[in-house]
Amino acid sequence: MTDEERSYVYWALSDAFVDTEVDYEAIARQTEDYDPEEIKRILYHEVAPICHTNLETVIPIIWSAFNLDNLKADIQKSLQARENSYLRRQKDKLLIRWLEFRYKYIWQEISKNYRK
Repeated sequence: MTDEERSYVYWALSDAFVDTEVDYEAIARQTEDYDPEEIKRILYHEVAPICHTNLETVIPIIWSAFNLDNLKADIQKSLQARENSYLRRQKDKLLIRWLEFRYKYIWQEISKNYRK
C-alpha cells in the first residue's frame, strides 16, 4: 500500500467515527482491495486512537467527515510519539485493547460488507 493509498484508507475508516449515519458498505468498498487483517490493524492501531474521541463527546466536533490532511498529520504524529517513547507504547497498547473492545462493532459492520 502506498502512502497515498494508506491516506485514503485512513479517511475511509475515519467515517466510522463521524456524528452521522455511518455507511459501512461504502467503507468496505473503499478498503476491500487490501488485506482485511491489515485494514483491521489500521482501524484500531492508527485511526481509532485519533478519531474515537469524536464519538465520546456530548456534541461531536466532526459531523460529516474528517479533514484528510489533518487526519494524516495527527496519525503520523501519534505513530512517531509511540515509536519514540516506551511509556507511550505501553499506554497505547492499553488504549488499543480498549478500542478493539469498545468499537468491535465497527469492524464487524465493515467486514460483513466485504464481497466474498
